[in-house]
Amino acid sequence: MPARFSASASALRHHAEVNARALVEAVWRAGGEPVSLHPHAPGGVADPDEVAGRLARFDAVLLPGGGDIAPHRYGAGTAHRSVYDVDDEQDGFDLEVARQVLAAGLPLLAVCRGLHVLNTVLGGTLEQDMGGIGLDHRHVVHPVAVLPGSLLERTTGAQKASVSCYHHQRVSKMGQGLVVTAEAADGTIEAIEGPALASWLVAVQWHPEDNAREANTQQAIFDAFVRAARP
Repeated sequence: MPARFSASASALRHHAEVNARALVEAVWRAGGEPVSLHPHAPGGVADPDEVAGRLARFDAVLLPGGGDIAPHRYGAGTAHRSVYDVDDEQDGFDLEVARQVLAAGLPLLAVCRGLHVLNTVLGGTLEQDMGGIGLDHRHVVHPVAVLPGSLLERTTGAQKASVSCYHHQRVSKMGQGLVVTAEAADGTIEAIEGPALASWLVAVQWHPEDNAREANTQQAIFDAFVRAARP
């Protein structure tokens, strides 16, 4: 999984590269070996051959959450005032990772920002802000309806789930080859899949790692992801 740039971390004297401990532990509980990749994309552009070569070492890829994608990456104009934590190198690396994962057909799990990255790579767009405090999904636990027969439904065994969200953006236009497999009551797209794009591909707008330790439906997503990665 691509690491996230961080201004600081406890006990370190310099800037850090991190991934959420809850996310790493959810993969570990599923039997996977979590590995963070250094995001290398000088000037915001990653070398496709270099990224492909690095990914060849792995059996699957997880695109984790993080800050916002620069709006110009999905064809938007001026950035909304709420757009935050944009990093050009992070964007360039994550987007190229998504392209190479799709090209290789590797199993892919995308979480929150990761869903946005996937949608962007496939020509989709994002709503830059859902409307401000009380209208976004920051620090919100809410129900989602899961599409019957979808990979997500087969994975979790549920057509309804309570999910933990932290986002102020959402999908506007869907990327090519993607289908909606879960929605919130307000119409927010909460999960997408690409049945024709990879052997196993699930992208969720929420953070399943937040309560995966307690909620079997959420840990099941990581369990299925790791199973799909095994030869």
